[in-house]
Amino acid sequence: MNSQRLSILCVSQMPASPPRFGAQARMHGLMTQLARHHDLSAVMLLDDEFDAEECRSAMQAYCRDVVLVPNPQGREGLAKRLMQLRSLASTWSFERLRVTVPAHQQALDKILRAKRFDVVNLEFPYLGHCRLRQAPPGERLPAVIVDSHEIAYDLARQFASGGRSLARRLHAGVNWRKLRREELQTYRGADGVYLCSAADEQRLLEQVPNARTTVIPNAADVEYYQPRSADPPPDGRTAVFFGLLSTAPNVDGVTHFARVIWPLIAKAHPEARCKIIGSRPPPSLLALAGPRIELTGFVSDLRPHLAAAAAVVVPLRLGGGTRLKIVEAMAMAKPVVSTTLGAEGIEAVAGRDILIADEPAAFAGAVNRLLAEPSLAARIGQSARRLAVERYAWSTAADTLEGFYRRILEVDS
Repeated sequence: MNSQRLSILCVSQMPASPPRFGAQARMHGLMTQLARHHDLSAVMLLDDEFDAEECRSAMQAYCRDVVLVPNPQGREGLAKRLMQLRSLASTWSFERLRVTVPAHQQALDKILRAKRFDVVNLEFPYLGHCRLRQAPPGERLPAVIVDSHEIAYDLARQFASGGRSLARRLHAGVNWRKLRREELQTYRGADGVYLCSAADEQRLLEQVPNARTTVIPNAADVEYYQPRSADPPPDGRTAVFFGLLSTAPNVDGVTHFARVIWPLIAKAHPEARCKIIGSRPPPSLLALAGPRIELTGFVSDLRPHLAAAAAVVVPLRLGGGTRLKIVEAMAMAKPVVSTTLGAEGIEAVAGRDILIADEPAAFAGAVNRLLAEPSLAARIGQSARRLAVERYAWSTAADTLEGFYRRILEVDS
């Protein structure tokens, strides 16, 4: 790699650290690796759910400047529902309304006009309306490069046809078209866009053929997520799902698994247990808990829970991008059973590195095989660990991203 240090401003609707769920883990993983060779600063919004001092302290470990702007609209519950209703009468999407914060733009103006950056790295498309192409007088403007995470409007479109309630489907049906216009406008205005999977890249290029793109797959901290002698051995009976439990794809997947797939597993294996790990579960998920289905809430260290699991399940039916939960489980040498959509973007060989099943009976059958055949579970887990180390480490992903930055800067020079 070129030895010249780049000055990078990272802009996001949420803090990157400490990473508690997938989107944060992607930002944290890439930023901490980039910071080994480049100078990073951050201007990020802060919802009510985050602790400002905890986030600032964590990010100052690798960022030179950290500006966290409280988001007065970043609230859950009734406040969020009321904003969703108001968004129906707006030309803007709910996502844009939620992150349009004057103090955030003022913070961006201040830092961009005081210091020249080579790259402004924008996480997600939702802040694409912000004025990011600024520099001190006489200085060259920065390149604006977007980390897509997922094709957001496509996920919203999926939810419009498969949402859990009529009201949510109706809202999504109106909202996704506004989100599509805004998201594609952000991509068209950027100097480059990087995406989690080749499938998402193709979806984008069909809409914005001239976009300069690359794929930076989700990865794992393979030194942190690895088998340890102190961890409990697989118990031969527990299937684990983990992830943020407030997102539509995870809520839908967990509900489908518990109601449709789990009874088929429980019938074949009376001793089987299901453990659902993640923060912010809605009441509909809390209602699933029972003698054989446990909801743990947030856990500070996933590793002992994954180590003790017989299998990790990813029964997703909605979404895009690639699943951090899969690569983290693979790094822990755990066998994963996933839907085709859940494993999208991960170059794993079915039957060797992962088990793939889409129909409920087939999914349950794959989990049952792992419960019944510990040697198969161990063999798939070991192969998955090798794949994670070879192809899905954050250090490799960050090297690829640095190369993309430099190609964009060279073309525009």
